[in-house]
Amino acid sequence: MSIVIQENMTVQKKLEILSDAAKYDVACTSSGVDRNGSGTGIGNSIACGICHTFSADGRCISLLKILLTNECIFDCKYCMNRASNDVLRATFTPEEICNLTIEFYRRNYIEGLFLSAGVLKSPNYTMEQMLKTLRMLREEYHFNGYIHCKAVPGADPVIVEMTGWYADRMSVNLELPTADSLKMLAPNKTRKNILKPMKQIQIGRLENRGMPVFNRIPFTEEEGYDSGRYLSTAAKAQTTSNIVLPDISDIVSADNSKTSFGLIKPPTVNRGFVPAGQSTQMIIGATPESDYQIISVAEALYQKFDLKRVFYSAYISINDDSNLPALTQGPPLLREHRLYQADWLLRFYGFQASELLSENRPNFNTLMDPKCNWALGHLEQFPVEVNKADYYTLLRIPGVGVKSAQRIVRARKSANLTFDDLKKIGVVLKRALYFITCNGRMMYPVKIEENYITSMLLQVKEKLPAGIEAASAYKQLSLFDNADFTSANADFRSLSQENFLSGLG
Repeated sequence: MSIVIQENMTVQKKLEILSDAAKYDVACTSSGVDRNGSGTGIGNSIACGICHTFSADGRCISLLKILLTNECIFDCKYCMNRASNDVLRATFTPEEICNLTIEFYRRNYIEGLFLSAGVLKSPNYTMEQMLKTLRMLREEYHFNGYIHCKAVPGADPVIVEMTGWYADRMSVNLELPTADSLKMLAPNKTRKNILKPMKQIQIGRLENRGMPVFNRIPFTEEEGYDSGRYLSTAAKAQTTSNIVLPDISDIVSADNSKTSFGLIKPPTVNRGFVPAGQSTQMIIGATPESDYQIISVAEALYQKFDLKRVFYSAYISINDDSNLPALTQGPPLLREHRLYQADWLLRFYGFQASELLSENRPNFNTLMDPKCNWALGHLEQFPVEVNKADYYTLLRIPGVGVKSAQRIVRARKSANLTFDDLKKIGVVLKRALYFITCNGRMMYPVKIEENYITSMLLQVKEKLPAGIEAASAYKQLSLFDNADFTSANADFRSLSQENFLSGLG
């Protein structure tokens, strides 16, 4: 490990090192919080977000994305900042992060802060430094803007809870889809330590909203806490733990996890406990899990932990290790893109993981988006009459998205819709025409046969994120790059929802 004397390193140099080191963490999105300025401080959190992403109203927004430190006591084989790597190390003080955030905000460079970190000295020490930073921003600098903060697995739940009162969003990276892969590539991390703060954040959010689904009971003395929470018997009865999914029993059974939420008094200025929810990240392609296993894990996380987003990060080969795969064609960006599309189907289109894939068909077709692929395997459900089908049936039609399905339901109350009407509404007819009828008729005679429709759909050029085939597509822009922000080198993960989801509808 390189040894750097911190006293001789300028804040500018630290910023260069720690903003570049943060680019591998993609577990970030728009805030999901609407909070006006308080009148006593600076900043707000009105539909803002992070890291060159797009808000719900279409604005491109940004935030300062940095690590508190890239020093780390762990030695995860896939990580650039692992303990055994000889890289330049740096650590911010909480005061330096506060000054940077405020000065960047005043210059209108950013709308918030994304703060992550390596594990410096211990999980508790690292989490304490992050908490100190957030507390200073909120209470001393009166910063009311958006803050996304990482929760360090293994940290004291009391510190995690206090941080949750100052942050808008928190995230705990799952890192790898299965416990076996975690053991192989990240031996210092355990699934139990990762899931525990996730459950704590979930319970805290529920109880902060006044939902009486959890009972307060003591922790055992050997665990070192005075009180905590279990799921109530009624809540356990409502779970879906009878669903059998591949190698995720630890997530399915996580309802029995204990949490220490409620041990501290909230800050004077109560913004709510993690009001924008939590997210996580999985690295894709570093281990041999199938797409079916990955989306099954994601589905279980949404069901069990009420996550806002699961992010998928295409594995980037940056370390030499016998346990890591050799990538001859660069990061698996197209596979990552398909997983994001499938994730959207799980969250907004009413699909289940078992419908999209199975153990006999464990991976997505990279040539076709997941919804089209599903429709081709279920042609017995088509064609659909758009003037009569219910909303959730409309969502399953290729070329019909959430907004266009809503418009169809509203518009057909006034008159029967035609194909011209559907085009005006926003339906992508070049995909949908093989699966729908209007007033009992198809757009033109179509043979409902898998090979025929497949060949026709493959001729429809899918709009993929810019630069997805380029070798440098994964690169995230640095604050110090002299690059064109519209170039193909921009991180395609920061593109709008429309670009990500073209082809789903």
